[in-house]
Amino acid sequence: MPEVRSVAIGIIIDTGLDHEPPAQSGLAHLTEHLMFQGTSSRDAMQIARLMDVAGGQMGAFTARDYVCYYATVLDDFYTYALDLLGDILLNSIFPPTSLEREKAAILREIEGSCDLPMERVHMRLKESAWPCHPLGRPIAGKPETVRKLTREHVIYFMHEHYLPDRMIIAATGPLVHEDIVAHVRDAFWRMLGQSEPTASVPPSHQAGLALEYRPVSQAYFSLGMSVYPYAHPQRYGMHVLNHILGNGISSRLFRHIREQRGLVYDIGSQYQAYRYSGMWVIEGSTAPEYLMSVLTLTLVELWQLVTGAIPVDDDELWKAKTQIRAQHLIAAEDTYTRMSRLATQELYFGRHIPSAEILDQIEAVDRPMLQSLGEDLLAEALRQVTVAIVGPEAPEHYSRATLEELLASFQ
Repeated sequence: MPEVRSVAIGIIIDTGLDHEPPAQSGLAHLTEHLMFQGTSSRDAMQIARLMDVAGGQMGAFTARDYVCYYATVLDDFYTYALDLLGDILLNSIFPPTSLEREKAAILREIEGSCDLPMERVHMRLKESAWPCHPLGRPIAGKPETVRKLTREHVIYFMHEHYLPDRMIIAATGPLVHEDIVAHVRDAFWRMLGQSEPTASVPPSHQAGLALEYRPVSQAYFSLGMSVYPYAHPQRYGMHVLNHILGNGISSRLFRHIREQRGLVYDIGSQYQAYRYSGMWVIEGSTAPEYLMSVLTLTLVELWQLVTGAIPVDDDELWKAKTQIRAQHLIAAEDTYTRMSRLATQELYFGRHIPSAEILDQIEAVDRPMLQSLGEDLLAEALRQVTVAIVGPEAPEHYSRATLEELLASFQ
């Protein structure tokens, strides 16, 4: 991207929840935290100051399929950012005092997420839908597992998974390919070894209801149904259907439940895809007295869409594809987004997918394709929907029995 001044660098490590023993849930997340707590040549404060001096942003996050370390800096500083990332990934020493401090910080993070009903209900959805699979665990872990994690656990996890064959390094900006390759080699030349192959099993989606009473004013809901994983050939159809159902203020859910009836302030849907599975998620909140009506209307909208009872019309299809195309092109002007696409495409597909190919695939989605998607996958998935509710105890408005009766009527 020769016209910009920023450089985005991303390092994806192919490890995460799938490589944590259940008793060590949160280990990948703790390891990521500790990477910024000191190396053999820099302490935590020096690392923090260097990150600030570079401007832009440097940091890391743990996703369900991978861990990512990233930097977005002025082009003058990109070799410096690479050197710092290399030092962190090669030379971190994990001071014992930092371990206890970061564990305490993560416990506060877990407690904080429990105070946020929308985060809480989403976590309960994943736990209920995938109860016996790593994808169903919280990324940060559980308090009882985090407290038991040790420095030895972290070191072993890093040595087992932070290896060259599990790493993808992507960069975008005003760069020359040969130069960035040379700088990466300089920063990571001492990283050696090869990981052991691991067998992973796709999760089995469990239908059901998770109901949790909390002292909140609204009832927060999250519905999930099993759909295709990240790299499935039918993913473009899923993205189009998602936009039609609940992405944007002209979507069916927003228009019929918010605009026409005023039962919610916000409602929307997401196609959340991972390596081995995916979930179509609808989330929102409403007053307790409206919860049963909102859930009924939501399930009806889903049923009408996936069964073709109210089929996708030409205007909806055109709008959804135009919206996805515009979002794709606008986001491509950002170096961080371009870098993320390079890295995740390499992780999930093993190649870079040109923008023109993506746009062609979106344009190729038609009504027969969406009808086939509904018949082959979604109609059955709707019968196995999982629902999570976090809200006040209000038996006059909803209860486990009334909620289960509603779900049974769509099975």
